[in-house]
Amino acid sequence: MAPADGAGPEGFGPGGAGPGGFGPGGAGPEGFGPGGAGPEGWPTTSAVGYSAPEPDRITRFVLRFYERSPRWVVPLAALGCVAVGMSYALLSNPTHADADASPTCLLKLTTGLDCPGCGGTRALWYVLHGDLPAAARHHFLFIFALPFLAYLFVAWAGSQAFGWRLPELRISSKVIGGFLAAWLAFSVLRNLPWAPFSSLYV
Repeated sequence: MAPADGAGPEGFGPGGAGPGGFGPGGAGPEGFGPGGAGPEGWPTTSAVGYSAPEPDRITRFVLRFYERSPRWVVPLAALGCVAVGMSYALLSNPTHADADASPTCLLKLTTGLDCPGCGGTRALWYVLHGDLPAAARHHFLFIFALPFLAYLFVAWAGSQAFGWRLPELRISSKVIGGFLAAWLAFSVLRNLPWAPFSSLYV
């Protein structure tokens, strides 16, 4: 039979402690508890939470600018960066530039080997002029990825600036891993001196 104060066997109960001193209002075994000391007189102070450091002036300025600016500012800035890259490709005409023209690929300048991105600027120049076969000849993986990159940018910019809800393009980690592996293989094969791989060299 339980005692009149509501405690169960061995001290269990709504208002009492459990075995070994467990209970909602009591300490745990060997003195552990929310407000009690640990074993052998450990300090009773509660753990202090980690406080994040204060942001510096530049970070505070950027955050305030982002919070107060219209939602179309960031997509417009990103579009401006894309426009600058396209303008550079159009004005510089990399298809007629020398191998050591500035800016240049340091790997190709020092070793004569194509790096993973070699031919990308020339491919972009040919795309802007509507010559897709020539663009693919210089970097067909870039041409393959370009429509996906363009759609991702348009979907993101439209959502940020105008609230568009375009169908989401889901790209799994396996697809990304497979693309990177193909890019690595392409980077190696294009530097082999035998046909048909030599046709990939730019």
